[in-house]
Amino acid sequence: MTYGLATVTVDGKPQAALVRDGRFVALAHWGETRDLPALLGDWEAVLPRLGEWAADDVAFAGAADLAGAEVHAPYRPGQVFCTGANYKKHVVGLIMGDPSMRTAEHENVPPEELKARVEKMMDERAKALPFVFLKLPSCVIGPNDEVVLPYDVEKPDWELELGVVIGKRAHRIGAEEAMDYVAGFAVVNDVTARELIFRRDGSAIGADWLSGKSFPTFLPFGPMIVPKEQVQDPYDLNLKLSVNGKVYQDESTSDMMVSIERQVAYLASRVVLEPGDLICTGSPYGNGSAFGVFLKPGDVIEATIAGLGSQRNPCVAEPSGG
Repeated sequence: MTYGLATVTVDGKPQAALVRDGRFVALAHWGETRDLPALLGDWEAVLPRLGEWAADDVAFAGAADLAGAEVHAPYRPGQVFCTGANYKKHVVGLIMGDPSMRTAEHENVPPEELKARVEKMMDERAKALPFVFLKLPSCVIGPNDEVVLPYDVEKPDWELELGVVIGKRAHRIGAEEAMDYVAGFAVVNDVTARELIFRRDGSAIGADWLSGKSFPTFLPFGPMIVPKEQVQDPYDLNLKLSVNGKVYQDESTSDMMVSIERQVAYLASRVVLEPGDLICTGSPYGNGSAFGVFLKPGDVIEATIAGLGSQRNPCVAEPSGG
């Protein structure tokens, strides 16, 4: 019996709800009226109660279908971290498929040599510290909300990822204990303005992650948070994303190079992680850049991670001039 937590409109207002087998019951049914951030802040006490409520067959017998409900993002995280270049095949596909992703050292290199160089680079990176950037919490939208494509972005791209939700304050912890600080997992899509990451104006400061990652609506999140205890193996989950019915990403978390434990421990060595913080753990192969295909108004993105639920986000154009 797998269950998760979602935020769903019930009686005209968003409420925390327990999801089981595609149906949901508001937590208020059992007398719990707190929202998801508050529940995550009290996770060790809340988790055993969730298991008891999920076993309430009477409550779920007449429960409504989640598919027909107004499902919101679970909540807005306080901090959003994204681990970049964490799937070898993904990075090779990006650089081979999109010249704008190449640095000066990649220019005028024959394709086979370029591929060999990038693969070697990724093998070395797998042994190094994770590479993490920030994404603004204001990017977050729900699993069925519209993705607004900025009028001045030429290459809006998708990146389906496994999201990790922190359930306990963490600082200066080891990788061997890192999973103790994880509450659960979720579906996230790290939408990206691909051509804005590497600036071409002569700036030597580095990648422009703000411009590339943090436009409004660039982080569909949800539909639910599944407690880690409900996920048998987070390294054996299928990630599948399609655009207008055509599948582009169909890969496994088994290809992740830097483990979730290492990512959490690394972040906790640099910052204080708080309950509700969200880590996007990297995207597998199959982004638009690998195919020279990018999002456009009218497109519909459908994304699923096995056991964690699905998203369906229509794409719309931002009005010219904002």
